[in-house]
Amino acid sequence: MRGLPEELTITATLNSPTRRRSSARAGRIIAVAGLVVLAMVVGVWIPGVVGTAAAALLPWWGLALGVLSVIALVRARRVVLVLLVPILVWVLAIAPSAPGFASGAADQTSTVEIVSQNVRAHSGGAAESAADLAASGADIIALTELDADSLAAARDTLAADYPHSYAIGTVAVWSRLPIADAQALSLGLDWKRALRVVVNAPDADVAVYVMHAASVRPGVQDDRDAMLSGIADAVAADTAESVVVGDFNAASADPALGAVRSQLDWVRPTDGTLGFTWPASLPLARIDHVFVRGATVLESTTVRAGSSDHLATLTTLDF
Repeated sequence: MRGLPEELTITATLNSPTRRRSSARAGRIIAVAGLVVLAMVVGVWIPGVVGTAAAALLPWWGLALGVLSVIALVRARRVVLVLLVPILVWVLAIAPSAPGFASGAADQTSTVEIVSQNVRAHSGGAAESAADLAASGADIIALTELDADSLAAARDTLAADYPHSYAIGTVAVWSRLPIADAQALSLGLDWKRALRVVVNAPDADVAVYVMHAASVRPGVQDDRDAMLSGIADAVAADTAESVVVGDFNAASADPALGAVRSQLDWVRPTDGTLGFTWPASLPLARIDHVFVRGATVLESTTVRAGSSDHLATLTTLDF
């Protein structure tokens, strides 16, 4: 019996029941994986530990959806339609944390540049961080997670160029510009990890808040949430043009930042990235933030300074 033409043999192989079953099985697996990612993404709208965990992983769920989409195009194209829903929900969830654009150049005499970094207590790197940040030419330097030794080291490093300063607890601020008022903030806790100073900027008096939010551990975040709510209340009662910087211990989409976002504008990175700040060796999340009210953002980026496990945020504002 004569054999079938080669092209018919290939077609029969491609359309074989085994191939169709394999494709259907792959489609089911991809669809289930997509629904699991969807459930994880929806978590960013759930307050508490679920929202905190979902926000930390949110950027990486987008990467997972991209991989699933590529596999679906190769193995089961119809399943791509199923993935459209989680992709759309992910886009909606990540949108408030997306990169921004720098505004046009302003008169240099009216701009204020502020840098902020968690210098990691007991690391011995505060002096190096302070020197690196001062070299950027910033007008205001905010440091968090300071211990007694690192505070003393930073003071010695910055004293000559930054004559105005204020420190309390684990936070401190240094300024080339005069400081007219300073106060410690407890933000609902029994100890002080935040401060407020009024800086006499060229065109306005600016309230600068620096905070070091309480740490977050699995199932333990009440202190952090209390501080985030407290800083929102403090700014709401403040009539001055304001900027809030520091380590918030909350990823950009964390629902616990909702109260702060309702009072101030979250400063989007203008360097085309998501502005991840931690860990410095391989940044996976943005937990150090800048919020403003009454200012135009000219630049917002991250920079390496010292040996800290956090990148520093560098922001240029026009008041």
